[in-house]
Amino acid sequence: MKIGFIGLGLMGRPMAAHLIDAGHDLFINRVKPVSQFLVEKGATACDTAKAVAEAADIIITIVPDTPDVETVLFGDNGVAEGLAEGKLVIDMSSISPVETKTFAERIAEKGCGYLDAPVSGGEVGAKNAALTIMVGGSDEDFARGEPLFAAMGKTITHVGPVGDGQTAKVANQIIVGLTIEAVAEGLLFAKKAGADPAKVREALMGGFAGSTIMKIHGERMIAETFDPGFRIRLHRKDLALAINAAREIGLSLPNTASTEQLMNAAIARGDGDRDHSALIRTLAALAGL
Repeated sequence: MKIGFIGLGLMGRPMAAHLIDAGHDLFINRVKPVSQFLVEKGATACDTAKAVAEAADIIITIVPDTPDVETVLFGDNGVAEGLAEGKLVIDMSSISPVETKTFAERIAEKGCGYLDAPVSGGEVGAKNAALTIMVGGSDEDFARGEPLFAAMGKTITHVGPVGDGQTAKVANQIIVGLTIEAVAEGLLFAKKAGADPAKVREALMGGFAGSTIMKIHGERMIAETFDPGFRIRLHRKDLALAINAAREIGLSLPNTASTEQLMNAAIARGDGDRDHSALIRTLAALAGL
């Protein structure tokens, strides 16, 4: 298929590469030295998002935040200007479920389909084509997008109509953020009490406390290797999405709010571009460690 791909960041680059490897014709935008290898693999560089949309039948976006998606889709020389009836837009960013529905309505006015398909799995999942992909949209549009998701991910779930993919991703980020905070507190408790955190982690991996986050992020916390991964700054953005959506539906998320504040403190300390496992550094500072 002719695929447009906009958003060649830490996650987007390997995802785009997998689509090329699967045999699709790829059209990309904003090629930098770090993403030049995609052109060498066969992708076609376009000057604007509009040009990408004109060349492709399905256009994928994966950019940092809600305003970024709006700009890419509806700004000057944006995707919407290059759409023709029957094309499909797939947004794989993690953004507001509410705004997602508005974007889908505006794209529908062009006679085009829309899927929200945020991902989980981080840079490792993107490189290994093992992402978890949560999809919102119609059955027909999901059927068109599913072969592309299969090239980039391992667990693909059609959650429901437009917006439900983003709702699932927000729920994911709540659980991941709070679990990272819990693992950090547990390991700091072990250290402050005089035990070896590495040995404590090893013991806990065999019980109910064992988890992917204990395995991967716990190891990063102990080794103090905090290269992203997934940046604290971006996870804080996702928790803000959760809190704002919860306010609209009248839901209290007290621990999500407290974890967001810890991430605010981490950003203030200069850790915003470290992996989210680096949240332990802020908690350690509070503990005097």
